Amino acid sequence: MMHYQLFEGQTNLVAFTTQRDGGVSVGNYQSLNLCHYVNDNPEHVARNRQLVCEQLGIDAAQLIFPRQTHSNHLLVIDEAFLKLTAKKQTALLEGVDALITAQKSICIGINTADCVPVLLFDPERNVIAVAHAGWRGTVARIAAKTAQQMIQEFQCRAENLLVAIGPSISAANYEVGNDVLAEFVKADFPTGKCFTKAPNSDKLQLDLWAANRWQLEELGILPEHIEVAGICTFDQADTYFSARKLGIHSGRIASCLMMK
Repeated sequence: MMHYQLFEGQTNLVAFTTQRDGGVSVGNYQSLNLCHYVNDNPEHVARNRQLVCEQLGIDAAQLIFPRQTHSNHLLVIDEAFLKLTAKKQTALLEGVDALITAQKSICIGINTADCVPVLLFDPERNVIAVAHAGWRGTVARIAAKTAQQMIQEFQCRAENLLVAIGPSISAANYEVGNDVLAEFVKADFPTGKCFTKAPNSDKLQLDLWAANRWQLEELGILPEHIEVAGICTFDQADTYFSARKLGIHSGRIASCLMMK
């Protein structure tokens, strides 16, 4: 697991992103894949999750992941959700790309393999959130939408939020077409900050780290309260899963938060 400097000193918070080693999955899923919908052996995924839960000191039911679809839909994990049957919980988690909770000992996470994991924490209100931001989620402002929900529903203040942007593909390795640029133009992003011309190509390079940082700062989150890990999953595919390097039938890293 890798950890974040921004969250150091928050004694009631557990924050991490998993790396590839330490699990039982094989092949392109080797070895600590926690994602249940990428065609990995379900028994291996279950064992990998159990290994993480043992390290965290929680039961498997306390580790919650959505089934992501590159949307900007989010779900609050509250007492009512936790009282539901596993089947009903699974149904509610379908098509969700961000989770928020104020519940203790509940570890929420999202799975990525080049897309951007965004982890948010309010140390004053004790609220945590995780969001999955590929280019579609980024242009739909899922990171800002998640922070706004924390502000509206839990009375968080933007200036108190701490945000980590985790390992994901860097602009240098993320070429996109003009169709993607058009979506960011339509959504009023500062494209000069987010796009550069790819060398020796008619493609553009998209900086998802800059695009997510910009939307968070626009909401009022302080620049010094945003940590960008700066780790490129494509360049470091031996350590972190990368769908562009390994193919879509490969594992996913998990970025998680839990309050003790």
